Amino acid sequence: MYQHLKEKLMKAISEVDFSGIVTIRKNAKVIYESAFGYANRSDGIGNTIHTRFGIASGCKVFTAVGISVLVDEGKLTFQTKLKDCLDISFPHFAEEVTVHQLLTHSSGIPDYFNEDIMGDFEELWENRPMYKMRELADFLPLFQDQQMLFKPGEKFHYNNAGYIVLGLIIEHISGMKFTEFIEAKVFKKAGMMESGYFSLDSLPERTAIGYIDDEPTGRWKTNIYSMPITGGADGGAFVTASDMVKFWDALFANELLSQATTQILMTPHIHIDEQDYYGYGVWIKKQGDSIHKHHLMGYDPGVNFRSAVYDNGLQIVILSNQNDGAFTIMRAIEDSL
Repeated sequence: MYQHLKEKLMKAISEVDFSGIVTIRKNAKVIYESAFGYANRSDGIGNTIHTRFGIASGCKVFTAVGISVLVDEGKLTFQTKLKDCLDISFPHFAEEVTVHQLLTHSSGIPDYFNEDIMGDFEELWENRPMYKMRELADFLPLFQDQQMLFKPGEKFHYNNAGYIVLGLIIEHISGMKFTEFIEAKVFKKAGMMESGYFSLDSLPERTAIGYIDDEPTGRWKTNIYSMPITGGADGGAFVTASDMVKFWDALFANELLSQATTQILMTPHIHIDEQDYYGYGVWIKKQGDSIHKHHLMGYDPGVNFRSAVYDNGLQIVILSNQNDGAFTIMRAIEDSL
């Protein structure tokens, strides 16, 4: 069985010219793990199974867990209104926006990256240099004074700004910097000692540089001028494959949150399409009335990430420092197992 998996996997890896790590576990046992490509192309440093990779929006689940920690501590509820837990002015936001709606991308607040009118993430930094985006509050001028997109709770509409606001709520209530709170309340508790919110201009050892295929020249360029210099509540953390496994294990074992709150976080709160739903920071796929898969995904220039836990004991982590490939590889694994 696993020989068939390896053959399909190697074919997919070759097709997408994959650079990164693939880790597959079944019933807590590693059945495949390998690294491909380069962490640093200029110096010829290859990726290893211990390399740290950015996971872009994949770390929205860390923000959701952070909010849930505050719920467990009795400092707010999922139905608390934004206006009652954050002392920042949003002049055009509806007063009924709740924490639950921010977590499920159903708040209707404006986003700072509008995919309907912006074709490239890099367009954000034409008037606001990415090297100045080091704190959550630095994002506020990009959406704070804009109008609502729709009535709160009306529908699902993926929204990065909503998670920036959730991060600001964590900072306001905890009195800690967002990244320090997550590193203490999530990473440390889960044993994720290699993970963090690192600045692109001072990456620690064993961290993969993100690469973008510069189509006009046919060459590779790094993503340092395409991304906020430091990640935050909507994306940008770095993890190792083993740390991502530790996160899933700790979450499902109720080691990060109470059992009741963990269940709420993992519940399909909002229907997206067909069998796809969204919980709090996590995507969910159902088969009939049962949950088949909890999964995370992240896409940024030079970052591609997928990770999932299935109802049959399968667990996958795919980390890449290029734009594409993770979805193709995950599909190949799913088709084999």
